[in-house]
Amino acid sequence: MSRVKIKFPDEKPLFSCSISVRIGDINYGNHLGNDSVLSIIHEARMQLLKSWGGNELDIKNNSLIMADVMISYRGEAFYGDKLNVGIYADDITDRSFDLLYHMSAEQNGQVKDIAHAKTGMLCFDYSTRKIALMNEELKTLLKGGVF
Repeated sequence: MSRVKIKFPDEKPLFSCSISVRIGDINYGNHLGNDSVLSIIHEARMQLLKSWGGNELDIKNNSLIMADVMISYRGEAFYGDKLNVGIYADDITDRSFDLLYHMSAEQNGQVKDIAHAKTGMLCFDYSTRKIALMNEELKTLLKGGVF
């Protein structure tokens, strides 16, 4: 079986945050559920956009929509674990970009990989319901610049 592989850039992440595993994130296996991983990377993305002064409906006069997602589960996380999520940008075009998420947690004194994920993001005009061009301000932020 071939596995999803996400390659992270060598540079530091654009953004990092910590998100604790809540009791509602735990599934019948008594560990972080796969559906909650998607919810946690969404929260991390919202925190990134907020740090840039925006959200998915208005980030530097662009709106965003998620086109696809890939998640590679690397290890278990448990109730109360503090997840560290590093976010990287990749494959930036005039209308889209990928966000890569590296999720880890310290368990028993060791940092363990929990999940790697990628979301394909499109600039989207919600009034016309069509893909839109990305402005230079957002491209600059995605490339690690400050605007």
